[in-house]
Amino acid sequence: MSTSVKRRQPVARHGQLRSPSAVGQLLKIVGVVLAVVLVSGVGVAGYVLSSFTTTVSANAVELEDTKELPPDIGAYPGGFDILLAGVDTCEEKYAHLFGARCTGKDSGGTLNDVNLLVHVSAEPRRVTAVSFPRDLMLPIPECTDADGNTKSAMSKQPLNVAYEHGGEGGGLNCVAQTISKLTGEDIEFAAKVTFGGVIEITDAIGGVDVCLANPIKDKYTGLDMPAGTHTIQGMQALQFLRTRHGVGDGSDLGRIGNQQQYMSSLARKMISGEVLGNVPTMLRLADTGLNNLEASTSLADPMKIVQIALAVKSVPFEDIVFVQYPTATDPNDPNKVVPDKQAATALWDAIAANKQLQITHENTKDDGVVVQQPETPAAPEAPATEAPDPAATETPVTDDVAQLPSSIKGNSAAVQTCSNGNVRR
Repeated sequence: MSTSVKRRQPVARHGQLRSPSAVGQLLKIVGVVLAVVLVSGVGVAGYVLSSFTTTVSANAVELEDTKELPPDIGAYPGGFDILLAGVDTCEEKYAHLFGARCTGKDSGGTLNDVNLLVHVSAEPRRVTAVSFPRDLMLPIPECTDADGNTKSAMSKQPLNVAYEHGGEGGGLNCVAQTISKLTGEDIEFAAKVTFGGVIEITDAIGGVDVCLANPIKDKYTGLDMPAGTHTIQGMQALQFLRTRHGVGDGSDLGRIGNQQQYMSSLARKMISGEVLGNVPTMLRLADTGLNNLEASTSLADPMKIVQIALAVKSVPFEDIVFVQYPTATDPNDPNKVVPDKQAATALWDAIAANKQLQITHENTKDDGVVVQQPETPAAPEAPATEAPDPAATETPVTDDVAQLPSSIKGNSAAVQTCSNGNVRR
């Protein structure tokens, strides 16, 4: 269980909004925050919220003889977790883009192919986004659908069957229960986004810049991109996020690293002001978010969204860390993975202690991304009479830093990574 304080506090109740335009603005705030949290998985929602509340205040009209309103709502108290699930629903509008997945023998059903648990700590605020492989073999708990029908627990199944196991109206909750039992984390909030939602949200923000260290040519997704920096959006963005055969060793683990590069780049773009400083872009994102997300009832409360945004708005890049849940090869199936419990315990202990996470894994040719080293000018040569200072080259280690096991892959948002294309055909 996470040791972050998670006691729920009463939310201040404000007077009802009678103006249709005010209600519309509030809905846009909710839509933008949800869209940003889902697509990026990091703490940038507060920047969007701030921009919209400024707009609302500028257009507000002060009335006479009104009652005094309660004080401004504060940030969400303590730590909390948000589960983000990407599902492969074959929506009518986009089904033709996915070939056999939507029309062939593999069609039907809905799989949770992307599973991301975002942990936001208590003060000092830190954000850790943990990606779980879809082929992770683990117990799936008993789950109940919206009609009260219960599916029996399963002792060992791939994680990506949890959504379908939960049935109509119970899929998101079943994924949350599965991840919660694996990690020991209390999951307060959850939301899902479809393939079509990714396409439309990426279009709404004008695309995301990604870096390719090597070309990617993947016949399974149709992605064909040369090395270099590219701005991707629409269908190409989805192909980039879905490619598995085109990066690293062609596994789902390589794909996760590629997805994390996208999320880091998206966070940097939004915080830079390219998105948040552009009102038309924000309005498009708000409208898109409202039409492409399905959230848990706990996340559908506008005041709770405001609290979450306030909690994460000032987290620095180095404290926004993306990691892959540690795994080992399944002894019963080389194409599946099982939890690496020792490494996972080290990860969750560090998160519970609210340590700054330090990645020690060094990427190889089998990983989905490589680290792009920043260009630095050559240091001037020291005079012959001066000996080098060893302390100047050492990285300081403090009680506030946790060095993760080398088996845990990932990077902070402060680190630039590039896709490790393998030009598979």
